[in-house]
Amino acid sequence: MNLPNAITLGRIALTPLIAWLPFTTSWTARLIAFLLFTIAAVTDYWDGHLARSRNLVTDLGRLLDPLADKLLLVATLIPMYWLQRHYTLLVPDGTMPQPTPLLFQTPFGAVSLPLWIVLVVLGREAFMTVFRQVAARRGLVISAIGPAKWKTTFQSLWLGAAYFWFFAATLAAREGWEGDSAWKAFAYFNGFVGVTSMIGALVLTVWSLWLYLRRYGKQVARLA
Repeated sequence: MNLPNAITLGRIALTPLIAWLPFTTSWTARLIAFLLFTIAAVTDYWDGHLARSRNLVTDLGRLLDPLADKLLLVATLIPMYWLQRHYTLLVPDGTMPQPTPLLFQTPFGAVSLPLWIVLVVLGREAFMTVFRQVAARRGLVISAIGPAKWKTTFQSLWLGAAYFWFFAATLAAREGWEGDSAWKAFAYFNGFVGVTSMIGALVLTVWSLWLYLRRYGKQVARLA
């Protein structure tokens, strides 16, 4: 067990907390969820860089790293979909629930996470996992391409903005900041980051899949 693999295992261990904490109505718990997500996203890059730069790449690492990525994506997308579509906040005095989906706020209205985007993103990841395994069994290694790496970056910005918003909106509801102009400006900025990175991640999700199929699809079929 080397250091990069230990870091990857740590990311996997954090995943259940990242998935569960946003479902509480505590702004501190949601803040912790955002911080844990940030740590997981940063170490996702760091452990891979560390393994390559120090020649610590192992078969275990090749197995654990994509597993950790997929688990983190599922553990963030599902809470995000649920919280932005169905969940509630407590009103500032904490005495009764008030239906308040935690939507991204923009000058053009609130924006939630549609189910079809969740299905496209998770479906693409499931397909590429199977596609890579089939190719590997036939002796073809499919490496990550540039658009796929950018897709991961945009996903991290999108999910990070959502997780930060869960914490910030909960705290604002407790403190009664919703009518403050500075708060609205911040809400719009966060919403802009969240929505634009969501669109960017979606475009790159589809585009990178098409590039993979164009580059490797015929090779995999030919090796069958």
